[in-house]
Amino acid sequence: MTRTFTGRHIAIILVAFFGVVIAVNIAMAWLASSTFGGLVVQNSYVASQKFNSWLEEAREQKALGWTLEAARTPDHHVLARLTSNGQPMADARLTALIRHPLGRAPQRTLQFRALAPGRYESVETLPQGRWIVHLHAATHGRQLDQLVDLP
Repeated sequence: MTRTFTGRHIAIILVAFFGVVIAVNIAMAWLASSTFGGLVVQNSYVASQKFNSWLEEAREQKALGWTLEAARTPDHHVLARLTSNGQPMADARLTALIRHPLGRAPQRTLQFRALAPGRYESVETLPQGRWIVHLHAATHGRQLDQLVDLP
């Protein structure tokens, strides 16, 4: 006994196919918008022209042997650790520019105070949420810039 292929069958196939396509598109759009921490520039052409100089600056900073790390403390301050070839650097001046990944909040500047050799804490607190922190350390006429994403 053969079954006939009816309009109901094609309707079920089409609804199922497009339902899967729509569900996948919604899931991918939600994942993309919820995890995007993208870097937005005002003019991508100008940024592309500066890219090689940014790479050269990064090579120079890497040659210094400095390491700059940051984390959020439980009381919402930024704790930074600065070392030179593994040794704490006690005489640096640290600042940070913080910005929301999607520009939902205005940029702010954080000042740091020394807690111990190589350990610095922000004077101001970091608001709730995800922030991109652009740390700047300067000492002995040299400087280091580091971008850190703090959830």
